[in-house]
Amino acid sequence: MLEFSIDVIDFGNTNEGNASLINMSNGIVDVAITNYGATIVSIDSPDVSGNKKNIVAGFSSLQPYLNNHPYLGCTVGRFANRIAYGKFHLDGKEYQLPINDGVNHLHGGQGGFHRKLWDIKTIINENDKVGVELFCLSKDGEEGYPGNLEVTVKYLLDNNGLCISFFAGTDMPTIVNLTNHTYFNLSGFEDETIYNHQLQIFADNYLVKNSNNIPSGEIAPVKHTVFDFITPKSIGDHIGQLAEDKGYDHDFVLNTQDGNLVCAAALSDPPSGRVLKVYTNSPGVHLYTANWWDGTLTGQQGKAYQQHSSIALETQAFPDAPNHAHFPNVILRPGELYKTTTIFQFQNIPFASAAHF
Repeated sequence: MLEFSIDVIDFGNTNEGNASLINMSNGIVDVAITNYGATIVSIDSPDVSGNKKNIVAGFSSLQPYLNNHPYLGCTVGRFANRIAYGKFHLDGKEYQLPINDGVNHLHGGQGGFHRKLWDIKTIINENDKVGVELFCLSKDGEEGYPGNLEVTVKYLLDNNGLCISFFAGTDMPTIVNLTNHTYFNLSGFEDETIYNHQLQIFADNYLVKNSNNIPSGEIAPVKHTVFDFITPKSIGDHIGQLAEDKGYDHDFVLNTQDGNLVCAAALSDPPSGRVLKVYTNSPGVHLYTANWWDGTLTGQQGKAYQQHSSIALETQAFPDAPNHAHFPNVILRPGELYKTTTIFQFQNIPFASAAHF
């Protein structure tokens, strides 16, 4: 029988007040979350021999999170990913968002949800699960978005893994696309890159990009391309062919688009036997392989975070969706409830079968 525990400790000061660190465990996997940025700070998971290592990129103290960093473990929004030129039209009105990524708006802007001190709404401590609900209010006009948006993220650790649920409601029509931005290295960063990690993505198609890193609108088959992860393969097999992006920074169209919870991706590190399965009811998953990391950040593992040292699997709606009528809807109106769920499921299996999940 699993033994669940949770405690809350001080994590340091921000301009908005004191941040907390919420430590959760199911007796096998240990998870630490801070309410600053609604961020996953660490996930300690056992290998096939039972040895635990922290398999996500993060910092051991609050201060580095207050500085610029590549969205390590945080909640991003109001709109995850990119919006071309920061512009979109809604009900006949054009909105201009801040430009913070070349010519585009990225991850909600400089003052996005990753920069907020979220309120701790509820601590969940039960015999078969532990968790926390965090709340924030994004005011009308914040980062250029219309409407007062009330957002709750719920982290729940049970015997099936870590479940992340986002809920939002608005008093004006707006756009919403929320995701968690955790980076994984299943070796616990013992391996400096994720080239030997085996990846499977349950998507027959991907979104073609233009030169500004924005979807062109074309949805193309992955088969016979570097984006073909229909069957598991090593991430390093073709990453060198993506010179312009320096690696993978692409969106995949999941095969199931009916809003039901499905397996989006499976990742394994054969030497350790660690396996991560990602489930979601979002229409897409964005694959990013830490292409611009350069060793200037040192994480809590004591290792410098190098290029391609980890992988993010961001479950979300499609980038620039407000500007593509044939993409799944991202408009939220008063009286509607935005809700998405992602589950990170952790396993360990023997080396011989690790590549086959």
